[in-house]
Amino acid sequence: MYDVHYWPTPNGKKVTILLEELGTPYNVVPCNIGKGDQFTDDFLRISPNNRMPALVDHAPADGGEPISVFESGAIMWYVAEKEGRFLPRDVRGRAKVHEWLIWQMANQGPKTGECGHFRRLKDSQGDQSYAVTRFTDEVNRMYGVLNTQLYYHPYVAGDEYTIADMICYPWTVGWEAQGQDINDFKHFKRWFEEIGARPAVQRGMTVGSDLGNDFSKLSDAEKEALRKLLYNQRARPAPDER
Repeated sequence: MYDVHYWPTPNGKKVTILLEELGTPYNVVPCNIGKGDQFTDDFLRISPNNRMPALVDHAPADGGEPISVFESGAIMWYVAEKEGRFLPRDVRGRAKVHEWLIWQMANQGPKTGECGHFRRLKDSQGDQSYAVTRFTDEVNRMYGVLNTQLYYHPYVAGDEYTIADMICYPWTVGWEAQGQDINDFKHFKRWFEEIGARPAVQRGMTVGSDLGNDFSKLSDAEKEALRKLLYNQRARPAPDER
């Protein structure tokens, strides 16, 4: 059984898509990132970067104590390897999946996240036009990278549907809010529609749809306290003693 410490964001949905595709049992442990659950001591023990998702495998292959894994790409790699699906066994196919897994974690995810952050900022935060243009253009470049790859291959890492597809898809469903038009990327659009029609993908994308925060009920002081908690984070002090 897997415990998935989760909130319904693109990074969380990558993992639930994989688990739904596998049909393996898992338990969702809500990690309310809008209220700071990711900063609790218990969560930091399994995810030292104070980001979700994190996974705890209560039945690891070696039969030992539970294994915790943080970072969505590492989680997907670990689970696919353990379950023996969606990660090719041959050395060349495996290398391609690893390439695109790292590409998503290092490029698509961070740049799209920054794009969304700056596009959501209000005028009261000052002129954000440079940042909006910078990251909107970079996200456009990412769609172009995928579009070209999907011209040559039916799936992101080649001829098979793999975790490379699952890790990229959730970050593309918000293409409109990212300032993009997927009609400009016909090979990507073909893939996007095919992946989005998969029942397991649809189930994975809806996990946690009952979770959320109603910030409209918070006072201005409470909202400001949350902003200070969640944004412009700096280093946390390490413990003095073990």
